[in-house]
Amino acid sequence: MYDAIFYGSDLLNFDIQRMSINLNGGIFCVTKLLTNTLCARFWTRNNCNFLVQALARSNEYKMVYEVYRRMTHEGISPNFLSLGALIEFYVQEGKPELAVGVLGLILKSRFSMNGYLGNVILKGFCRNNEVVKAGEFFDGFSRNVGCFDIVGYNTLMKGLCKAKKLEEAFELKAEMEWRGLKLDLVTYTTLIKGLCKEGRMDEVTGLLDEMKVMGLDADAILYDEVICGHCHKGDVKRGKEILNEMLSKGCSPNVNMYNNLIHGLGKRGKLKAVSAMVTFMMGNGIRPNVSTYTTLIEGLCKAGKVREARKLLDLMLEKGVKPSNMTYNILINGLYEHGSVLDALKLLDFMVEKGNKPDVVTYNTVVKGLCECGRVNDASTLFSWMLEDKYYVKPDVFTCNLLIQGLCREDRLVEAANIHNKMIEGKICGNIVTYNVLIGAYLKAENIQKAMGLWKQMLHLKLIPNSYTYSVMINGFCKLNLVNIAKGIFSRMRSLGPSPSVYDYNTIVATLCSEGSIVQAKKLFQEMKNSKCDPDVTTFNTIIDASYLARDIQFAEELLEDMHQRRLGPDALSFSILINRLSKLGRLEEARSIFDRMLASGFTPDICVYDSLLKGLGEEGKTEEFVNLLRQMADKGMVLDKETMTTTLTYLSHISADSDVINLLPSFPKETPKVSSLSCRELLMKLKLHPHPQLQL
Repeated sequence: MYDAIFYGSDLLNFDIQRMSINLNGGIFCVTKLLTNTLCARFWTRNNCNFLVQALARSNEYKMVYEVYRRMTHEGISPNFLSLGALIEFYVQEGKPELAVGVLGLILKSRFSMNGYLGNVILKGFCRNNEVVKAGEFFDGFSRNVGCFDIVGYNTLMKGLCKAKKLEEAFELKAEMEWRGLKLDLVTYTTLIKGLCKEGRMDEVTGLLDEMKVMGLDADAILYDEVICGHCHKGDVKRGKEILNEMLSKGCSPNVNMYNNLIHGLGKRGKLKAVSAMVTFMMGNGIRPNVSTYTTLIEGLCKAGKVREARKLLDLMLEKGVKPSNMTYNILINGLYEHGSVLDALKLLDFMVEKGNKPDVVTYNTVVKGLCECGRVNDASTLFSWMLEDKYYVKPDVFTCNLLIQGLCREDRLVEAANIHNKMIEGKICGNIVTYNVLIGAYLKAENIQKAMGLWKQMLHLKLIPNSYTYSVMINGFCKLNLVNIAKGIFSRMRSLGPSPSVYDYNTIVATLCSEGSIVQAKKLFQEMKNSKCDPDVTTFNTIIDASYLARDIQFAEELLEDMHQRRLGPDALSFSILINRLSKLGRLEEARSIFDRMLASGFTPDICVYDSLLKGLGEEGKTEEFVNLLRQMADKGMVLDKETMTTTLTYLSHISADSDVINLLPSFPKETPKVSSLSCRELLMKLKLHPHPQLQL
């Protein structure tokens, strides 16, 4: 057969066509011969164009390009179909711009153009997420070549919805209607899918009604999107209604639809409804899959029913459904969150036995659980194994951050810094969380040099500080009484962003007040009121307390009125501040009125509030009321602290020796009730872990 290639072009043309029927047999050999032969007489226009088209039909686009390149080198002009095949090659290679160039060549060659190739290029731009270029091509093609058909419009619409440009997608829909194109199921499915992703379910209902008017019936794909959208929005009831509507029309639901409903019910804690849905699902001949079981296990863990979740895992295996890593990860996390540390480690061992290789998420879950239950040493050991042992996956930035946070929580800053050094050595790039935790820890340890070094390093890595970064630094420098530095960081935050939070303002205001800079504190407070960051109860408490302390009673009362107009209800600290300051100012009646209001508001006064009133009553010499207040305290089971005891003894030392007030004093408990030693031992035993058989933690 191959001898024919060397004897005549007619026979060659026949054999190429015959061999193209069986691609495995001949066409690749012919292509190789044609692309390597030095005999130009075998390169005819018919042979080459036919070969290009045959390769294109077989999706062998790289070979299409090679043959096309060789034939143009030989001076053979491609026909329309060969140029079309080249367009498909460029689109497949993710280069739709080059495909547009080929389209220009087709137009220059005066070939009769069709919409198919336009749709191919349009799809290429959308597949690359270049929806702006897709729109430009769409407009240019429509002007210079001809309007797109329904396929082209749907393609661009899909790209717009994927890029979350829903308003433009609906404008395209309006243009389709204006042009008289009949919208099909693909059009509506595309738009509804986009709306569901953004949670605009009211508009979804409108489109579904519009479909009914148009005589279009939703299929399983569309129902799936709508049910999923309602469930993600939290409207499981509506999701169930859609399912019932689907069933009434004889459309068979798939397992994914039931999974969405089960997930939605599980998130709302409706475990009985979940169980009923699973039963209903199985009654309709749909077997639960791994996603169903994983959703059920997640719901049980969130409800605190980790034992039931563990049993469900066993049932899952019994039914022949292999759990995914996500299934194990969710259950391991649930066990940790509910204090079942040993069970979590046993499950990790069980996971390995069943042939699932733990991934980095699994180990991150274990590290997080160990750190949160105080077993940071064990978490560090696991981290070392991940770095050194080839059987473990490599830790990522989240693993490192979890361990750094755990170590910093225990003030083990040297070890946390060592983890950071290992990150750098292992080329694990730290993120903003890494630097936030370490900067905060160094400031807490009063190591300003290290903290600022990390700040510079973070900026060098082009990590953008977030609100938490600034808050950590402002709070840290304020606690170190370096208010000017804190104010400098605060100013940088205001000028570069993000906008300071009320917590940031409160930190600076409180520090200014504590050092007696009440004028600056007032100025910052006024700035808060003029900005989008409204002061909260804490802000008012701080300024009111500082104003009373500075004897600026008028401003304090203005603040109280401002607080009332803003409908900011006072908290326990607000009442405590007012009672304390009014008592010290000798305005005892007002202080007692605030005390009564505090009780009426449902707040329980602490020992400091009672001490403030006792001091005021003592200074006024109101012995009977002093004793009555002590009796109230005794009736509430309060214990006198050192300050209150001093206040009481000081007053008693100043009253007349022949007074019988001492005999009228109530008895107070000597100390606060303690947790029994038995319950403490039980708690410790519950948290105690034995070495894990495989991990040896």
